[in-house]
Amino acid sequence: MKKIIGLIVILAASACTDLDVFPSNSDLAPGVFTNAEAYKAYMAKIYAAYSHTGQQGPNGKPDITLVSDEGFTSYIRAYWKAQELTTDEAVIAWTDAGIRDMHTHNWNSDNQFVRVVYYRIFLIIAFANDFLDQSKPATMSTYGVSASDQAIVAEYRAEVRFLRAMAYWHALDLFRNVPLLTSATSELPTQATPLELYTFIIDELNAIEADMSPARTNEYGRADVAALWMLRAKVNLNAEVYIGTSKYNEVISDTENVISAGYALNSVYANNFKADNHLSPEMIFTLPADGLRAQNWGNTTFLVHGSIGGTMVDTDYGVLGPWAGLRTTSAMVDKFFDNGVQVDPRGIFYTDGQTLDIPDIGTFSGGYAVPKYTNKTSTGGNGSDETFVDTDYPMFRLGDAYLMHAEALLRGGSGGALTISDAVNHVNLLRERAYGDASGNILQGDLTLDFLLDERSRELYWEATRRVDLIRFGKFNDGVWPWKGGIADGNFVTPATFNIFPIPASDLVANPKLVQNDGY
Repeated sequence: MKKIIGLIVILAASACTDLDVFPSNSDLAPGVFTNAEAYKAYMAKIYAAYSHTGQQGPNGKPDITLVSDEGFTSYIRAYWKAQELTTDEAVIAWTDAGIRDMHTHNWNSDNQFVRVVYYRIFLIIAFANDFLDQSKPATMSTYGVSASDQAIVAEYRAEVRFLRAMAYWHALDLFRNVPLLTSATSELPTQATPLELYTFIIDELNAIEADMSPARTNEYGRADVAALWMLRAKVNLNAEVYIGTSKYNEVISDTENVISAGYALNSVYANNFKADNHLSPEMIFTLPADGLRAQNWGNTTFLVHGSIGGTMVDTDYGVLGPWAGLRTTSAMVDKFFDNGVQVDPRGIFYTDGQTLDIPDIGTFSGGYAVPKYTNKTSTGGNGSDETFVDTDYPMFRLGDAYLMHAEALLRGGSGGALTISDAVNHVNLLRERAYGDASGNILQGDLTLDFLLDERSRELYWEATRRVDLIRFGKFNDGVWPWKGGIADGNFVTPATFNIFPIPASDLVANPKLVQNDGY
């Protein structure tokens, strides 16, 4: 049976329109924290905040009340939209206010989806800050926590700092200029510079590295040192974008640590996105889903249901109820085809009744459907529930580590034990898994940055990496894809302003110390 963190809700918090969102003191009476299990429950709430929306089942007692539909406020659902709907990999048929702005590259500081991901980031940071305040040794002694339990909680503190660092990475990447808060406070914060944020994230990860569980040893769904290596590599891979300084040597070090840690590619690509993907040997860190014990309208429930419509049969994907929203563009499809024939089986497309071109974004039949995520198991069975899926969201997996390592080498990184020949071999492992043989293998001369950008899309599409990749490769602004900028042929140049999102107007009103990002 899948191990999953017990989502024991010990706190209730509602959002306000500033950044001092943290549990009230009345919820954190000293009697709450008397042993390690209580702290583990609080830590579980912080993990859960990346997927779940509130304190009660799929909806009810929401963490934040910014929008009318609680499902919209799922962290990974909002983050996925920001990273995918802004690119060539995904469009959505729905007309909720502000969602089409993602395609048109015309969002503003009132956009509700921008607002949700911003407040979700800082809710996680607030929870983490409070956990760290409540778990200081002196504070635990005051609460009567035993010395043996304090030693256990020290391990939890490292994981919570990891979760906070990951949230700050998303803040740096999406918004760039945000406050840096490390303790629960009612003081109105000022903004940090991108360099200060970057430095904080890297320093935090360096500081806790020795305290994280060894790779592949922690309880499933919890972070270990390999998750830390992946996060640090992600931040450093994009360091030139964030702070104007390359850190490719560091990327090589961390990805080689991951590569040598005992992970292995799943022999079947599609099994990484099924209801029993917790069994996949290449998963490094996931956001667990459980159709019976962790019901919510975000996470992969959104990705499975949202990708089904038209003539698709919902039960073929282990669920009931198509949402008829998500499809892809011809620009992504073309990466898997040669002269009209699909040559790369990693492209999981549904084409019956669908057109390759998209005459109207609002019509589900326009654009191929992408049922990459499914509530079917690797053996053909169904998940535990027909509404809420069991498919865990893959935050970090080995295939990405291979591609990041290859890119860092191509960009001039050095100092590792592996060579460019090794990188070619790793890329070919991904392609051999896809093709079933060596027919798709590349030679060393084929391994270029342009190739890698396309290969990242083929391997990692719909895993919330595309916007980050396009910006890092300099293809976000001048790149052309259908319906970019609201233009059917996508011949639109995105102003540099839109490489990051605006600080929500509601937060600027609540905190006059904040300054809006340039251009908004």
